[in-house]
Amino acid sequence: MIPPVASRFVAGETPAEALDHAKELNERNVNAILNLLGEHYDDRRSADEDAETYVRLLEDIDRSDLSACVSVKPSQVGLDVGTHVFRENMERLADAADDTFVWIDMEDHTTTDATLDVYEELAREHGGGVGVCVQANLKRTEDDLERLADVPGKVRLVKGAYDEPSDVAYKQKERVNAVYREYLAYMFQEFEGGVAVGSHDPAMIEYTKDLHEEYGTDFEIQMLMGVREDAQYDLAREYEVWQYVPYGDKWLSYFYRRVMERKENLLFAARAVLGR
Repeated sequence: MIPPVASRFVAGETPAEALDHAKELNERNVNAILNLLGEHYDDRRSADEDAETYVRLLEDIDRSDLSACVSVKPSQVGLDVGTHVFRENMERLADAADDTFVWIDMEDHTTTDATLDVYEELAREHGGGVGVCVQANLKRTEDDLERLADVPGKVRLVKGAYDEPSDVAYKQKERVNAVYREYLAYMFQEFEGGVAVGSHDPAMIEYTKDLHEEYGTDFEIQMLMGVREDAQYDLAREYEVWQYVPYGDKWLSYFYRRVMERKENLLFAARAVLGR
């Protein structure tokens, strides 16, 4: 059972709890991106089991009236076992999705090529229906966006959360913010299928609105469960908002990362533990 202090960031341990949370979000005009927690499996059995869980979750979403989709980590469905395992399991998910969208998360820079290759193959085979995340802090991202501009899927732009080496990534916050803005502008000009803005930064959200006014490109805003949720609900009155909703029994390490990455989250956890 997930303790109350962690339930701000994790929807529960079971698919049913995740779907219940999605229903509550939908009632506030927010859509749900469901993510089963798990990553870096080095055996095929674990990768296949989580892939099967996603297949069943996609079927549950398809049968419901929920506005929800799924997001999958490559190392969770087989990339650390072999690229062919990752490709086969992602094909299973894309086939099972029917009218439901499947996002592929991005992990550290060593996985980028394999992740983009599988994404592009699936997006072209299925005529869309899949999306991928790219990270603005990686120095290669400008070239990656040019490659992906005509792929019939969708791209989520985030700043990047992995501690990458300086030879492949920008390390200064100001530089990352600058290139994030540059990449957003490029995407609004070149990506006809829409833009997914993965950011909690109010300045980036405002810049996104300005770009939409200038270019008219469709966009959606994606934020994490438990982070600036009031802003999510406010934005959802006018814009398309999706909340990234983790669930599963591997919640502890995820909760720890969320608490440590922002001062506000750490203070929230401390007050909850102290009963204040």
